[in-house]
Amino acid sequence: MVKKILNDDATELSASKFALLDVSATWCGPCKILAPIIEELSEEYAGKVDFYNADAEENPELSQKLGVRNIPYIAFFKNGELIANTVGVQQKESLSEWIDACMA
Repeated sequence: MVKKILNDDATELSASKFALLDVSATWCGPCKILAPIIEELSEEYAGKVDFYNADAEENPELSQKLGVRNIPYIAFFKNGELIANTVGVQQKESLSEWIDACMA
């Protein structure tokens, strides 16, 4: 399950051991392609990685803090600290490999 971040409140994300954040927008075509992939991965990594989504326009402070310039923007956090990020649509397999590498 992908949890929504509202009002720039990433408190729950910061408390996670491993967390993936997908920053997107409702009007973004590539974001719409990526969303079901993120949803599938959230089920596969249930109990290991917490998944979050933030709309870039509804969470401007969070987007600015992360330096988001292009979407979809995917960030991986370990114990609340940003350790890796990537931009653009990813294939499920390559995104899964990226997550595994981030967790190692």
